[in-house]
Amino acid sequence: MIKEQLNILINLATSDRTVGEKESKTIHMIGKANGLTNEEIDSMMKTPQPIGNLSHLSEDQKFENLYHLIQLMKSDGQVFKSEIQFCEEIAEKLGYKKQVVAELSSKIYSDPSITTDRKSLMARAHKFLK
Repeated sequence: MIKEQLNILINLATSDRTVGEKESKTIHMIGKANGLTNEEIDSMMKTPQPIGNLSHLSEDQKFENLYHLIQLMKSDGQVFKSEIQFCEEIAEKLGYKKQVVAELSSKIYSDPSITTDRKSLMARAHKFLK
């Protein structure tokens, strides 16, 4: 499961054709926190896989994917239109309306040490489920 989530993040990081240092650090941090080695993460970053069907995920897993995706989008301090569009596409694959990205992105910080009330964010996201 974590490899699937990390692959989504890697696809976002490469959507603007360059993976920034902060994006790479965030991906490594999430991967390591979930038991992956640097070698596994580096290998995944070199050859991102297509994103499969995400409908089998639980509501919690869908939210976690969306949360980390938005966090990564903001991690390098620049948000490109291609990244926003990618996040919206993934949000829709996760079963949300694409407007959820705009709703949550103003409340999710790029720095993982700054946390927001996840229950509150999850409740907001839930309103956008299709």
